[in-house]
Amino acid sequence: MPCPRFQAHSRREFLQRSANGFGAVALAALMQDPAYGDSSSTQLHHPAQARNVIFLYMDGGVSQVDSFDPKPLLEKEHGNPIKAKVQATQFDNIGKVLKSPWKFRNHGESGLPVSELFPLTAECVDDMCIIRSMTSQFPEHTNANYFLHTGHGLQGRPSMGAWTNFGLGTECQDLPGFIVLNGGLIPPGGLDCFHNGFLPATFQGSIFKQGGDPVADLRRSERNDEIQRRKLQLMQKLDRQVLAQAGPHDALESAIANYELAFRMQTSVPELMDISAESQATHALYGMSSDYAPTRIYAQQCLVARRLVERGVRFIELTCPAVAGDRWDQHSNLKAGHENNARAVDQPIAGLLKDLKSRGLLDQTLVVWAGEFGRTPMAQGSDGRDHNPSGFSIWMAGGGIRGGIAYGATDEYGYNAIENKLDIHDLHATMLHLLGIDHERLVFRHSSRDMRLTDVHGKVVHEILA
Repeated sequence: MPCPRFQAHSRREFLQRSANGFGAVALAALMQDPAYGDSSSTQLHHPAQARNVIFLYMDGGVSQVDSFDPKPLLEKEHGNPIKAKVQATQFDNIGKVLKSPWKFRNHGESGLPVSELFPLTAECVDDMCIIRSMTSQFPEHTNANYFLHTGHGLQGRPSMGAWTNFGLGTECQDLPGFIVLNGGLIPPGGLDCFHNGFLPATFQGSIFKQGGDPVADLRRSERNDEIQRRKLQLMQKLDRQVLAQAGPHDALESAIANYELAFRMQTSVPELMDISAESQATHALYGMSSDYAPTRIYAQQCLVARRLVERGVRFIELTCPAVAGDRWDQHSNLKAGHENNARAVDQPIAGLLKDLKSRGLLDQTLVVWAGEFGRTPMAQGSDGRDHNPSGFSIWMAGGGIRGGIAYGATDEYGYNAIENKLDIHDLHATMLHLLGIDHERLVFRHSSRDMRLTDVHGKVVHEILA
């Protein structure tokens, strides 16, 4: 056969002719990235207003009448029997009307009232929508926590963070898409509040704890990278051989993906958690030098949450630090208990909102502040408040939320939601909507049924959207 003849080309001609090839190489890399390549997990149903969520979980149930829903009638009728119809309470210990120990002041251009419990968070009120008409279906912590986190009152369902991760994929290949920053208190209901449920295991929440090694079992045990890489390759080879024989298998496929992610996290997690490079002004903004240890703990969580947003992590949840007394669950000693908890979170939350806004990140980050229920306007004993799922306050900021407004209302005692009543399904539907997802179309087939975060309920609250 005749020998082929090759035509010589200059370097410029070579680059011009091979440009499409370089693009194909880049496209191939992108197609392996879950944030780009998997159309089932990244195709939005409508334009998104938020790209990330920070969920500030207030464990135990903050009293709405002592925080964001002032009720003058409580002071007027303090010490008298309540004149409203009273539902059965968790501990069936119904006392007299109890006025708030804290004064309310109007803040910002919007003039929204906020309790003196939150003097620094109140400075951000023009960026916040305070919802005063939230309700829950459960008056007990564990079931209410499952309902808040998963849209179902029993354990076993996927968390809203897992649904978000499933629906959108991740923009960060070196960190999980759903991270829980554990300040010291895992809520009643345990880790199932952050579970993947029936979704693939790769979507469950990853717990990052305070102090020591943030992630369990992540520290390298091998002498060098090469030994670890060879061990990882062998494990993957064996896993893939089993997978080829057994067919699709969630636990095995998730294990393969998690080994790879864990290897990358050995570099990314220490860099993420090292906040020493942040400026002194940033440290001061969040309260990192506070003389109150719980404030320092929560300040670090909030600062790390901002760093996670910058790295593209989709859903970040913060749990509360332990304080003297209890979480936000004051069945007695309301004043000291709520003040201790507020002191822990007020400055860090204000710092987070201000920092996100100054960096241009608040517009793309949905911040949600909520507990599992509220508290009663009448006393439990002499100086506590029992659980109240019938009307309580949460707030949302950034990520497409209309700031400087209050939405909904409770009755004159702050007991029952009576105007624009919402429940947790509505909250979830609105959060997904802001992320570009139609909550009725985000489904997963399980047990011969299309399952949703909002089940067969939920409506988007368009009135609070920007």
